[in-house]
Amino acid sequence: NAWTMPIKTRIDMLSTGIKTPVGIKLMGEDLQVLSDLGEKIEAVMREVPGTLSVYSERVTGGNFLDFQIKRREAARYGLTVGDVQDIIMSAIGGMNITQTVEGLERYPVNLRYGSELRDTPEKLRRILVPAPTGAQVPITQLADIRIIKGPPVIKSENARNTAWIYIDITGIDVGTYVKKAQQIVREKVKLPPGYSLIWSGQYEYMVRAQKRLMIVVPMTLVIIFLLLYFNFKNVTESLIVMLSVPFSLTGGLWLMYLLGYNMSVAVGVGFIALAGVATEIGVILLVYLDLSYKKFASQYKENFNRELLYKAIEEGAALRVRPIMMTAVAIMAGLMPIMWGHGTGSEVMKRIATPMVGGMVSATFLTLLVVPAIYGLWKEWNLPNENSVQKTEK
Repeated sequence: NAWTMPIKTRIDMLSTGIKTPVGIKLMGEDLQVLSDLGEKIEAVMREVPGTLSVYSERVTGGNFLDFQIKRREAARYGLTVGDVQDIIMSAIGGMNITQTVEGLERYPVNLRYGSELRDTPEKLRRILVPAPTGAQVPITQLADIRIIKGPPVIKSENARNTAWIYIDITGIDVGTYVKKAQQIVREKVKLPPGYSLIWSGQYEYMVRAQKRLMIVVPMTLVIIFLLLYFNFKNVTESLIVMLSVPFSLTGGLWLMYLLGYNMSVAVGVGFIALAGVATEIGVILLVYLDLSYKKFASQYKENFNRELLYKAIEEGAALRVRPIMMTAVAIMAGLMPIMWGHGTGSEVMKRIATPMVGGMVSATFLTLLVVPAIYGLWKEWNLPNENSVQKTEK
C-alpha cells in the first residue's frame, strides 16, 4: 500500500522503525559479530530475485578522539579528573557560561575554542590547563590523546544489541519476497549461538494485519449468516444466499490478477465490503423467489408439481433482473472514479475498490444463474414430501 514517498517512509518508520519495505534486525551481544553477520546477509540478499537495494548498518568503524587522563600527573599539579574534563569539554564541545535576554527571548551563550584551534589532534594537544598554582599545563602532560575505533551508534531492543539491515524491493510483493529470502538466508548464513534475527519493516506490519484479518473475516461471515438466519428463519435459505460470497470472490480475485495487485490490508477491507454487498443481491433474489413459490403453491395447491415449480422460479427471478442489474451498475459506477484516481492515497483506495468492482460483476451474473437453480433443486427435493403431506391431511 503506497502513499506519496515521504508519507510512506514516515509510516514505515513509525510502525516498525525500519524505513524500507523489508528489514532485518540482528540481535546479539558482540557488536563486531553483528557487523560481520550483517555484511554476510547483505551479500546473500543481493542474490534474492526482486532485491532493488540492500544495506547493512555498520555497527563498528566509527572514529573517536579518546582522552586517557593520567591521574598521577594531574594530581601532581593539584588537578582532579573533573578539572581536566571540564577544560576538554569547554575547548571542544563548548560550555554554557551565561544567557542573553533580548526582549522576551533568551539565548544561551557558549564558550569554546575557535574551529581553527581544534580541527586536528595536533592542535588539541596544545590545550593549556590552568593549575591551582597558576601554571598553564599542556594537556599532553595530563592525558594521552589518540584516535580509536568504535560503534557510531549502539542500538538495543529487548535489552540486546541490534544491527539493522535495510532492503528495498521491486516487482514482487512483500510476503513472497520474504519467504524466498528467509529460505536463502537460512541455507547460507549460520547464526552463532545467542544470536537471532527478526524480519521487520512493512512485512512485520503485514503479518500483524493478516492475523487480525484471520479473525475479522470469519467473524464478518458469521455475522452475515446470523443476520440472514434471523430474516429467513431457515438455515438452507441462508446458506443459498451465502453462495453469493464465493461468487463475488471469483471476480474480485480475477480483476486483482489482471491489474497486478497483491493481497494487502486494503484488499482485505475491499473483500469484506464486497461480502456484504454481494449478500444483498442474493437476498433481493431469494425474497422474490420465495414470494413467487408461495404464490404458485397456494394457487395450485395439490396440483403444484415440478413444472409449476420451475415456472414460479423463472417468474420470480425475471422480476429481479432489472433491480439487481441497476444495483450492481450503480455500485460499480460509484467505484470507477476511485479506480481511475491518481491523487494522494489513491494507491490504497484502488485496492479497496478493485475487489468490489470485479466481485460485483461475477456476483451479479452467477447469482442470477446459479441461485435460482439451487433454489429449484432444493424445493424439488422437498416437493414429493409436501404433496404426500397434503394428501394425508385430506
